[in-house]
Amino acid sequence: MSDGRLRWRCRRGMKELDVLLERWLERHRGLATAEDLQRFETLLELQDPELARYLLAGQAHPDPGLQGLIDRVRLG
Repeated sequence: MSDGRLRWRCRRGMKELDVLLERWLERHRGLATAEDLQRFETLLELQDPELARYLLAGQAHPDPGLQGLIDRVRLG
């Protein structure tokens, strides 16, 4: 997915999610593995309430690989 498309998909209905997602993309886009970018795209497919539970409320995701990315997104 192109950088512009990823940035657009980072814009959610909640400012807190926008900040976390856009910050991770800005800092890690050039260094991320193909696997991490695929996981990031998977993360962006989630609905806002579900994404907020994982990124803001700390609910664990059942997929350990995706949970690892969620943890890194939270840290920035």
